[in-house]
Amino acid sequence: MAQNNSGDHIRRLQLEAAENGTAEWGHWGSRPDVYSEWGTHSNRLIPVYTHGIPERRYAGKNSVYRDETRLQEIYGYVPSLTASEDAVYIDQTQIYEMQMEAKRHGKKFIFLIVFDGMDRTTADAARAFVTNQSPSVTQFFGKTNRHRPSEFEMVTSPAYGKATVDVDAQTVVIDRESKGGFSYELGRRTVRSAQHLEYLTARFQPLTHAYTDSASSATSMMAGIKTYNGAINVTASGKSVEPIGITLQKAGFRTGIVTSVPFSHATPAASYAMNVSRNDYQDLSRDMLGLTSVSRNIPLPGLDVIIGAGYGVNSEGDDRQGGNFKPGNRYFANSYMDALRNGDAYEIVHRTPGKMGAAKLFAAAENAVKSRKKLFGFFGTEYSHLPFRTADGKFDPVKGGAASRYEAETYDSEDITENPSLAEMTMAAIKVLSAEDGPFWLLVEAGDVDWANHDNNIDNSIGAVLSGIKAYQEISSWVTKHRAWRDTAIIVTADHGHLLVINDFTVFHRQGE
Repeated sequence: MAQNNSGDHIRRLQLEAAENGTAEWGHWGSRPDVYSEWGTHSNRLIPVYTHGIPERRYAGKNSVYRDETRLQEIYGYVPSLTASEDAVYIDQTQIYEMQMEAKRHGKKFIFLIVFDGMDRTTADAARAFVTNQSPSVTQFFGKTNRHRPSEFEMVTSPAYGKATVDVDAQTVVIDRESKGGFSYELGRRTVRSAQHLEYLTARFQPLTHAYTDSASSATSMMAGIKTYNGAINVTASGKSVEPIGITLQKAGFRTGIVTSVPFSHATPAASYAMNVSRNDYQDLSRDMLGLTSVSRNIPLPGLDVIIGAGYGVNSEGDDRQGGNFKPGNRYFANSYMDALRNGDAYEIVHRTPGKMGAAKLFAAAENAVKSRKKLFGFFGTEYSHLPFRTADGKFDPVKGGAASRYEAETYDSEDITENPSLAEMTMAAIKVLSAEDGPFWLLVEAGDVDWANHDNNIDNSIGAVLSGIKAYQEISSWVTKHRAWRDTAIIVTADHGHLLVINDFTVFHRQGE
C-alpha cells in the first residue's frame, strides 16, 4: 500500500478505512472485505508479562488446560473441547494467584497494569508505529535495567456469558447455556482462518464459547474466580468473594487504583467493590471509598488511593443503578462527596476550571502525605474519560469505523490542561502509597484502549497503548530509582481482546524515517 510521507499518516489510515468501509492493511472482525464487521470483545489468547514472579508452575506443561480436574475447579464444570494435551497457556484466574504468591514471597510492591482490551495484535500495531520494525511486543515491557520479564498467554473466557440480575435485591440468575471455555484447535494464535475468527466471536457452530466482558475478567484477575459477565466479585451462584484490594489491605498493604476511565468502571471497581452488576456505578464508588452501599451496610476502610475519571458527567436517572440512584454525577453523587469530605479520611482533588490538572493532583498528593490521609482524585471530560491521545501524541481523534457506536470526540484546550495524564496519575498514586515505607499494591488501567477498539479506531488505539506504556515507564523508573527490583512484582496484561486483523504492519511505520 502506497504511503504519503507527509502529515499524520495513522490518522489518515483511519479516516480512509472508515470512509471507504474497507482497508488493504487490515480489518476488525471476520470479513477481510469489511473494515468494521465486529465492534466488541473476542476470546483471543491474551499476552501476560511478569517480573518477580516464578514462572515454571503456571505455563507450558503445567498449563491447567491440560487437566480436566483443574478445569472443573476453575469453571464449575468441564467446558466442552477445552482440555488439551497441547495447551501451554494459563488461565486468567492465575493472575490473582501470581499476585498472592508475590505477597507470600515477601514482595513489598505489587503492580498490576491492565491495558483494557489490548490483545497482541493491538499492541503489535503500536510497536510497529514506535519502532518501524516487525512486531515483538516483549520489547515494550522488556529488558529494563537488566530485568527481563517472563511471558505467558492466557485464556479469558468467563464461566457464563449471560445472567439476569436485580441490583436492588442483589440477586442473580445465570443463563447456564452460555458457558465458557477455550478450544486449542480453533483458538490458538497460530491459526488464521474464517472458522478461527468466527470461533473467537462465539459465532462458530457447533462449538461456541462465551467471551468475557471487563467485569468478569477483572473479577478473575483480582479475586481468582470464574464468574458471569457483568459480575463484580460475585460468583455464578450469587455469593460475594473478597478481592485482592481488601485481602492485601488486611495484610498491611496500602492499596490503590489509577484509571483513564470512570473510576468505578468494571476493572478498577473489581479491586475492592462487590455488586451483582458492573453498571451500579454509584454503589461501586461508595464501596471503593469506604461508604455504605447496597451490598455493604458496614463499610470497609476504602482504597488508600483512587484516581480516575467520571467528573462532570451528570444524569437525572439510570435504571441500571437501581432504586437508590441519586441524580447528579453518574458515578459519585454530590451528597456522597459531601459525606466523604465530612469523614475527613481523604484528601480530595478534582478537575477545576483554569487550574492545571497535574499540578493540582501533585499538590493534593503532597498534602495527603503530610496529613497522612488517603487520596481521591476525580477528573475527566464530558465523555467521562481522559482525553483520547492519538498515535502522534495529540488529542484530535477522528471518527472510528464503528460509526453506530461513537462519533469523533472533540476537546478544548481546557480538557487537556485541566486533566492529568495516566502517567501523572500513576506518579501521584505511588507518592502517596509509598510515603510510609510499607508494602503497597497498585492497579493501573489504560482503559481507553478498550474504548478505541470498540470504536474500531486504530489511531486512538495506538495512542491509548502508548499512554499506558508511559505509565508503565513511570513505575519502572520508580522501582529503579529506589533499587527495589528484588522487592517488586509487576504484571502487565489485558483483560480481554478484540478482533483486529492486520495484514501489513509496515503501514504503521513512522513516515520519513
